[in-house]
Amino acid sequence: MSERSRFRVHALQTTILRSVSRSFYLSIRLLPPQLREPIALAYLLARTTDTVADTSGIAGSARIETLKILSDGIQGKAALEVVIHHVASFVLLQNKPAEQRLLDSLPDTLQWLEQTDEGDRGDIRDVLGKIAHGQMLDLHRFHDPAEVRALKTTDDLDEYTYLVAGCVGEFWTQLCFRHLRDFASFSQAEMLALGRRYGMGLQLINVLRDSGSDLRADRCYFPEEELGAAGLTALQILSEPDRFQPIYERWINKADEHLACGMQYSRAIRNRRVRASTVLPALIGARTLALLRRAGASALNKTIKVPRREVRAMIVSLAVRFGSRSKIDAIFERAKR
Repeated sequence: MSERSRFRVHALQTTILRSVSRSFYLSIRLLPPQLREPIALAYLLARTTDTVADTSGIAGSARIETLKILSDGIQGKAALEVVIHHVASFVLLQNKPAEQRLLDSLPDTLQWLEQTDEGDRGDIRDVLGKIAHGQMLDLHRFHDPAEVRALKTTDDLDEYTYLVAGCVGEFWTQLCFRHLRDFASFSQAEMLALGRRYGMGLQLINVLRDSGSDLRADRCYFPEEELGAAGLTALQILSEPDRFQPIYERWINKADEHLACGMQYSRAIRNRRVRASTVLPALIGARTLALLRRAGASALNKTIKVPRREVRAMIVSLAVRFGSRSKIDAIFERAKR
């Protein structure tokens, strides 16, 4: 890698990454270097595809087309010039300067991918293919902005949470087993299963946290089969939140079960730095679920978010105790209160 390329990669790993996710940036700094680079790169690519998918100023069909071309570029199936040309129209439509910079840096990100170790590059392409598929599926399902649509079944929600996050748990696991000797006390198959559920749980928490704003944007991730059994439609959720609450609580409990898998996964990791970095999302997720439970039906009309000072306190505590299992358990139990 040339000196110029190293400089650009350093900027992506620091300035750009920090601007689009402060919590993840702080967490990734805990990782050993051999894991830090491929995980940072995969995250930046996933944030790029997510930004394209979420650009509301462009019609859904155009977003799907651009997302497909971007995905082909990540897979090495489309020329860099073609990808950049299609993404260029999305840059100025971003409300946040950080997301504009993220899209502007796409040529450097794709070149970094090409210069990455073959094994890491294969894993990154595999997980990004699944994530982009989930994002395109989402755009197809909610293509009509004038109609509130809900997912059909619980399997549809499980599929969505797997494609955009459960597969990330698998990616993290494969990467760690390849790069770290004696990574975990469980087998790779066991860790893959736990990692899958961990990722699905984190995405389910996002669904729960964002459900009010999603409904106001005419999209509902709660399955029609459950709503129908309760005599509800997606249109009635915001106007009758108390009737919806039992369904909401069931999915909170499901997310809690997934997080328990995440804690089991993290405890099995032998490397303390990797353990500390891996468990942080579970700790933040547990705190988010506690805030959602406390808010009750009013969560649909509030922005529920763990304060940054609490997240920083968790990171400091993990770093000071260097990923101690007993400290992790103590933070987790405190977060659930």
